Amino acid sequence: MKKIISSAIFLSFLIASCGSKEKTTNEIPKVEVIPVKLASLQVLNSNEEIHVSGQFTTDDETYLSFLSGGVIQKLFVREGDKVQKGQLLATLDLTLVKATVSQAKLGLEKSKRDLERAKNLQKEGFATLEQMQNAQTAVDVAEEQLQSALFNLKYAEIRAVSNGFILRKMANQGQLVSSGTPVFQTNGAGSSSFKLKVGVSDRQWSQIKIGDEAEIESDVFRNQTVKAVVSRKSESIDPFSGTFTVELELKGKAPQGLASGVFGKAIIHLSETSENWKIPYEALLDGNADEGYVFISNDKKTVKKVAVKIDNLNQNVVEVSEGLEGYKFVIVSGGPYLNENSTISVK
Repeated sequence: MKKIISSAIFLSFLIASCGSKEKTTNEIPKVEVIPVKLASLQVLNSNEEIHVSGQFTTDDETYLSFLSGGVIQKLFVREGDKVQKGQLLATLDLTLVKATVSQAKLGLEKSKRDLERAKNLQKEGFATLEQMQNAQTAVDVAEEQLQSALFNLKYAEIRAVSNGFILRKMANQGQLVSSGTPVFQTNGAGSSSFKLKVGVSDRQWSQIKIGDEAEIESDVFRNQTVKAVVSRKSESIDPFSGTFTVELELKGKAPQGLASGVFGKAIIHLSETSENWKIPYEALLDGNADEGYVFISNDKKTVKKVAVKIDNLNQNVVEVSEGLEGYKFVIVSGGPYLNENSTISVK
């Protein structure tokens, strides 16, 4: 009886297993099709534009400092003040400088007395020629020290080197400054040309040429666009900003109201043509600096994720220089839902 029951249980289990296997075998996996929007890829030859921004400056900006170090006694001007050539701007506390002059005068007087004594002793045979020459050398050194002290006394002040304006005040009254430490930044009064200093990446720097045309906009221009030209490119990177500096010099007379430090935006028109792809901004995924990723397709059914090199971002368009060779379409919408194994359908 036990054997019959065991056989029945085994037979039931076997039938259930066969039924389950047959059900699994007959199931067809369902493939999810993701609807996307495509854009055709074409290589374009164009005169590229580079969008930049920066601050206006002039070509005669000057940093003024004291020739010798000391404590600032008085500052006579403030930022924004108009100054005339030769105008006194600042002075040092002269106590230490005058003491140095007095010491130099006393040292010179002593050296002259020593020289006279050496000459008299040499005549009487009590001093050698070398001793007399050493005394003469001491007089010469003392005279130079006095001239140096008088020079420091004369220049223990800062005067304007030209007519202009005080752009920045970089020290305060009572502050101890060393020789050559900038105290004021000044510029000329209308006699110089304005320039827009902008920072660019290393790739943009290599594309920009001296003489390239540019258009500048600023809030002080009252909805006007000012023509400019690339006048200078820095030969080294700025360690503070991590960018190269390019100067755009205004053509013609500067607009009224323009001043150093005013913010401006510019479009630089490159003189050399370039080959690249222009894709919608929405197609770009995981953008980082000049690199990014996009999904592409050749058959409108399957997709592939590829890395691209970004040349420029212009409003809603991304200019790509590398990474799209040999591909026909780029995914514009639906990209966030895709992976390398996705199947797509075109909307």
